[in-house]
Amino acid sequence: MGATGGDDHQAAGMFSVTVTEKEVVAAVLPLHEHCLPLSNLDLLLPPLDVGVFFCYKRPTSSTLTISSSSPATNSYNFQSMVGVLKKAMAQVLVSYYAFAGEVVANSVGEPELLCNNRGVDFYEAVADIELMDLNLYNPDDSIEGKLVPRKKNGVLAVQATQLKCGGLVVACTFDHRIADAYSANMFLVSWPETAQSKPISLLPSFRRSLLNPRRPSCVDASLDNMYVPVSTLSPPKEPAPDADQLVSRIYYVKADDLNQLQSLASSKGNKRTKMESFSGFLWQLVAKYCAIKDDNNNNACKKISKMGIVVDGRTRLSSDLERGDVMEAYFGNVLSIPYGGKTVRELIENPLSWVANEVHDFLENAVTKEHFLGLIDWVEARRPEPAVAKIYCGGGDSDGPAFVVSSGQRFPVSKVDFGWGVPLFGSYHFPWGGTAGYVMPMPNPAGNGDWMVYMHLFRGQLEFIETEASNFLRPLTCSYLRCLTASSN
Repeated sequence: MGATGGDDHQAAGMFSVTVTEKEVVAAVLPLHEHCLPLSNLDLLLPPLDVGVFFCYKRPTSSTLTISSSSPATNSYNFQSMVGVLKKAMAQVLVSYYAFAGEVVANSVGEPELLCNNRGVDFYEAVADIELMDLNLYNPDDSIEGKLVPRKKNGVLAVQATQLKCGGLVVACTFDHRIADAYSANMFLVSWPETAQSKPISLLPSFRRSLLNPRRPSCVDASLDNMYVPVSTLSPPKEPAPDADQLVSRIYYVKADDLNQLQSLASSKGNKRTKMESFSGFLWQLVAKYCAIKDDNNNNACKKISKMGIVVDGRTRLSSDLERGDVMEAYFGNVLSIPYGGKTVRELIENPLSWVANEVHDFLENAVTKEHFLGLIDWVEARRPEPAVAKIYCGGGDSDGPAFVVSSGQRFPVSKVDFGWGVPLFGSYHFPWGGTAGYVMPMPNPAGNGDWMVYMHLFRGQLEFIETEASNFLRPLTCSYLRCLTASSN
C-alpha cells in the first residue's frame, strides 16, 4: 500500500509518507455536461494509468519567478505552493475539461468520456525524507504508489508532497485512454503557464471528427500483424513462484556516449537517429541475455525477439488539408506501435548498424499518413470489439523477449516551473501491466544533451544490461543531479 492506497500513514521503503489532506479540484467555471466519444485510436488503449513526477528543490530567492498575482512575493512554503497548484488547476481545467471528467460505458459497452466537471482528486502529503536521499534509480521503491498517487476516481489524480528539506514532489496519474504523452505534455506546460499568469501557449482541441474513419475504408493487411482483437488473446497464465518479475529503474546516458553510439549505428552513408541507434543497441542487449540465460542456447537463438517503437501520428496526419495544423493541438491518443521481429541469433551476430537498419525499416512503413488512416479504419471494422497492440501482450512461451520503446524527447521538464524554479528532475513512471517491457528515454532539465531513461524490464534483463553496458546506462544518482545543478548555475 502506498501513501494514497488507503492508510494515511504508511511506510514507503525507508521513509514514511503521510497524506494530510484530500480535495477535489474542479474547473473554476461551470461546464456544460456532455459525453465525448473516444476516437478509434483511443479505443486501442486498455485501461492503463500513467504516472509522471517532478522533483523541486527548496525555493530560494534566486529560483522564484512569481507573478504579482501570487499569494507570496518573496518566499514560498508548502501551503502557499499547494495553493498556487490548486488555483492554477481550477483555472486550466476550463480548457482541459477532459481531465475533470469520468470514463463511463456507452450503450454498446465502449468507454466514453463524461465531461461533468467531477474534478481532480488532489492529495497533499508529507514525506519523511530529503530530496537528495530519494532513491530515484529504483522508482518501484521510492515513487510507486507513494509519491505518485494511485488514481481511484476520474481521469486525473495529483499529489503534492512536502519533503524534509523543504523540497517538493508534484506528481500526476492520468488515464491513458484519454491522453497520450503528447497530450499530457500539453497539459504539463499549460498548468504552470496558468500558475504564472501567462496565456496558455497551446489550447487543446477535442475535435474527434479529425480521426473519423474513411468511407469507403481502406485497410492494409499488415495491421493484422500489429493489432489483435482482445477476444482472440489467450487468458494470462499465473507466473511461476520463481519467475522473473518486471521492475522499473531509471538511468542516465551522457551526451558524448549517445553521439558515439549513433556513429556506431550509422554505416554506408545511412545516418541513423539517436532513437534508432539506442533502440537497436537495447534490442541487441536483450537478445544476448535471452541467449545466455537459456540452458539450450541453440534453441534460444532460434526464438523471435520483438521490439516496438511508439510513433506519434500528429505530424503525419497534419499533411492532410482537412486536418491542417489543428493536429498540433489535438488532445487524445494518436499513437501506433509498429514492431520488428528478428531471431536472437540475427540480433547478436550482426553489427549494431545492421540492427539499427532493421529498426529504421520497420519504422519507415508506419510513419505515414496512410498507416494512421488505415489503423482508424481497422478499428472501425471491428467495433465494438476491443483491440490492443499485439506487442503489448508480449510473446508466447516459445517466443523470445519483447519490449517497446517510446520517445520522451518532447517531455517538457524544463517548462514545468510553477514559479519556484525548474524541476531538479522529472520522469514518467509507467509500469504498464503488459507482459512486454517498456522503455522511455527523456531529456534532462539541464538541456545538455544527456538522456534520462525510464526502463520497465525483467529484473534479469536489467541486471545483465547494467553489467554489459555499465559505461553507457548508469544508475541515476543524486550525485549526478547535483552535478547538473552545479553546471547549470
